[in-house]
Amino acid sequence: MIAFVSGPVAALAPNTAVIEVGGVGMALQCTPGTLSGLRIGEAARLATSLVVREDSLTLYGFADDDERQVFELLQTASGVGPRLAQAMLAVHAPDALRLAVSTGDEKALTAVPGIGKKGAQKLLLELKDRLGEPVGTTVPAARPPAAAGWSDQLHTALVGLGYATREADEAVSAVTPQAEAALAEGGMPQVAQLLRAALQTLNRTR
Repeated sequence: MIAFVSGPVAALAPNTAVIEVGGVGMALQCTPGTLSGLRIGEAARLATSLVVREDSLTLYGFADDDERQVFELLQTASGVGPRLAQAMLAVHAPDALRLAVSTGDEKALTAVPGIGKKGAQKLLLELKDRLGEPVGTTVPAARPPAAAGWSDQLHTALVGLGYATREADEAVSAVTPQAEAALAEGGMPQVAQLLRAALQTLNRTR
């Protein structure tokens, strides 16, 4: 098992970071929250989980060991693959997921794209005795993208991808109506979706 990778960040994309390890570029699938903390050319250390399929080997990267552990535990529930587990961690921090499961917070799970009401109920039952109690002293309800934090996280991610501050400002402004529409419907802006939309606007203007 590859427990972690360490080295300079060679490239960043909306869902991927490439870390140079011994002259080899290792591509890691990451959440927007993890990507926002990386900078091209700077050293990084990411905990990893290798998912083996008949036709592929996919390496997932995480900000710390706790996030990696929750990613792997989530996949012990029926119907949860690596992509859905990663989507859950893109919306909720590990302790927020533990809190949601321990308190039976169905609404928190349905905030994750791809999880409906029945799916959330099933996950709450299956994960109740697997994730454990929150380990931190304070537990956020959800990691950004929350109502007050999506724009900052999106801006940080864009700058981390190499765009100038002015370009990031303009891209955030361009997708603000999309985020506000999600809030008006009672949902939360999804940074991964907003990042893709923002990159499209930047590509059109270049």
